[in-house]
Amino acid sequence: MRRHLLTAALAAALVVPALGPAPSAYAADEPVNLALAGTATASSVELDRADFAAAHVNDGDTATRWSSKYADDNWVQVRLDAPAKVDHVTLRWPNACARDFVLQTSADGVTWTDVASLQRDTCPRTDVIDVASQTPVSYVRMQGRKRWAAFGYSISEFEIWDRPPAPPRPVLGLLPKPVALQEQGGTPYTLHRNTRVVAAGQDARAPAEYLARALRPATGYRLPVVAAGDGPAPIVVEVGPGKGPAGHEDEGYRLTVAPGRIALTASTAAGALNGVQTLRQLFPQWVESDSVVPASWTAPAVTITDYPRFAHRGMMLDVARSFYPVAEVKSAIDAAAQFKINRLHLHLTDDQGWRIAVGDPATNPSGIDYGLLTRVGGATAMTDRGTEPGITGFYTKADYTEIVRYAGENGMTVIPEIDLPGHVNSALHSVPQLNTAGAQPRLQPGETTVPHNGTGAVGYSSLDAAAPVTYEFARHVLAEIAAMTPGPYLHIGGDEAHVTPHADYVKMVDAFTAAVKGLGKTVVGWNEYAGTALPQGDAVVQFWNGNLAAVAKAVNERGAKAILSPAANTYVPQKQDPRQPQGGTWACGGVCGLDRHYNWDPGTYVPGVAESSVLGVESAMWGEFIRRLGQAQYYSFPRLIATAEVGWTPQDQRDYAGFSTRLSAVGGRLTVAGTNFFPTADVPWRLQVLGRPVTVRAGRPAGATWTVTAPGHAADGLKASIAWSDGVTEEVALTTPRVASIPDMRVNDAFTARSDRSFAGPGTYSGTLTVRPSGLAPVQGALTVTVKD
Repeated sequence: MRRHLLTAALAAALVVPALGPAPSAYAADEPVNLALAGTATASSVELDRADFAAAHVNDGDTATRWSSKYADDNWVQVRLDAPAKVDHVTLRWPNACARDFVLQTSADGVTWTDVASLQRDTCPRTDVIDVASQTPVSYVRMQGRKRWAAFGYSISEFEIWDRPPAPPRPVLGLLPKPVALQEQGGTPYTLHRNTRVVAAGQDARAPAEYLARALRPATGYRLPVVAAGDGPAPIVVEVGPGKGPAGHEDEGYRLTVAPGRIALTASTAAGALNGVQTLRQLFPQWVESDSVVPASWTAPAVTITDYPRFAHRGMMLDVARSFYPVAEVKSAIDAAAQFKINRLHLHLTDDQGWRIAVGDPATNPSGIDYGLLTRVGGATAMTDRGTEPGITGFYTKADYTEIVRYAGENGMTVIPEIDLPGHVNSALHSVPQLNTAGAQPRLQPGETTVPHNGTGAVGYSSLDAAAPVTYEFARHVLAEIAAMTPGPYLHIGGDEAHVTPHADYVKMVDAFTAAVKGLGKTVVGWNEYAGTALPQGDAVVQFWNGNLAAVAKAVNERGAKAILSPAANTYVPQKQDPRQPQGGTWACGGVCGLDRHYNWDPGTYVPGVAESSVLGVESAMWGEFIRRLGQAQYYSFPRLIATAEVGWTPQDQRDYAGFSTRLSAVGGRLTVAGTNFFPTADVPWRLQVLGRPVTVRAGRPAGATWTVTAPGHAADGLKASIAWSDGVTEEVALTTPRVASIPDMRVNDAFTARSDRSFAGPGTYSGTLTVRPSGLAPVQGALTVTVKD
């Protein structure tokens, strides 16, 4: 189900791996921030306060700042300690910034040269501006033209760099971080075109087949899965008792990558599949392509022992407010599976729509036509918020069965949710018999069902606790869903029943949880239901907001387990950046950035609850603002990856800086896979370049092309040049079929560089593309052109 979004130049191309940063980036000396030794002055200071003085822009402390008075015509400048050439400038803006400004340089502080005139989005933000001065300068100034808001300009740090940054250190982009990893160094493993995947043990077949399917499209290799017979560079997947880490048999694995062999062992198929996902990340990012990229497919020599911290690492899709067709659900599974997400929670019903087909029972006392739930409720959705009205539709039983199958193939258990006794307006709108005297909202004269409500209002609907039809309906629906769901869980919602009297709420929830227990399933509900008579030792409370003490009581008195989805740490689409026009801000009192989704500890989150009672964590994608998979991915990624690591990696082995560094190497992988993600500003996303050899007749345009993955970059911020082995150099433009746009909720696709130069005579020529992003080390990729008569 992977979508191929790379440029056509990559398809069916023989690719030469990137050669890394340009030689100039390997200078012996580290780049120097010349501003630190300089002197800062400004046209004005906010309120004339010393804590806003110009000296704070070059003190090396982002916690301090210069702020101007409240006027557009203001500036701040740094006089260098000695004249020097300047490579680039970095301006770190806090919550008050420039909408329009000019960066200037001067040799004497009197005559100024405009380097760049820039109009920018809102703050906080960081601007990196190329200067590349050919002669030494003594002053660098930010001259404001227009403020973003009513306050003045504020700059935390005004950095003036004498050269590009050093190239980033190599990093294994393994997410989640393995429990124990040892890099062996030396010769890497190289996949051979005749490599076999050996499945040793009955339960090894499925993960071995999964691995082969993942590697075949990009490599073009057959990779047969066999029971015996190593052959060249084999990958051996062995599953059986005692093969996984002791004490972590359910999902643990061991992985050894050596120059001529890969060995993956686990006690279960689930553990082996986790190892497969890690191995997949050890191969170059281009392995995510769905067309052949005949590169040198290598993986570094490593030894890994790994297992999860928590059993539940989930993602929730709200398909009720806006529908996701089966193909989109499968793509969502594909994108999440490689990060070891192992639960798919489907929010199937809500006030705005009903998304799952329910058949009529053999005995139907109230005469309910259950087909109305999808004929009526499947045709409604959100009608406000978002970029368009919500998508309508529903899953047939066959659709749902296919989702369950596909999720299982990718290591995920499906948890269906039928939200009760609130969030039921769609059911009331569809089924006349449910609109009894105690149901909410009340019928108006002449109505047989309540109207559809496509707004984002919550808490206004409820079933009737006094009506027998309520329990008849709920028992049948839950029984139908349970019969279609092989997994052990059934979610009954239970949240935001604001108009339901407490006694009625308890009466209905107790009946619903007992029904789930009677169906042989473990009931799950949002934390509002924590105070009810949960089945002893067989219930799960999913916390999102509110009373943690009630969660602790359910755990300690009813033997419940907890899933943690605290809104400030797991909810999307809460905004992750203030530039996003869509999304909420209530959970964090502002944006809920990547750091918020990473920097929390589920093991200590609920006072009085031991980590052993925490089943796991879950990222929740709600549908009020979001339409279609692309938007869902843009708000979920990379925050879902943060949640995956929170749920997998031991707390004492996690830190945001390390996570960001590993994530920086994964941005290109997401690009190749076609995952639409938000390129978080504080992640130093890495660029990679691949070029394809070409054969051409003398005198004809070469048509040599390179592919560049550069998450979050625009073409005008990437300078590219080609150095040919015959001494010719070219400046080239980078193009992409999809440019990045925060308002439109899309990340950029890969870029293409192309040379159509011609060669007069036969021979073999090499061309090296150098791409220089503003303020970053350049990267290179080489290719060959074979010229024939």
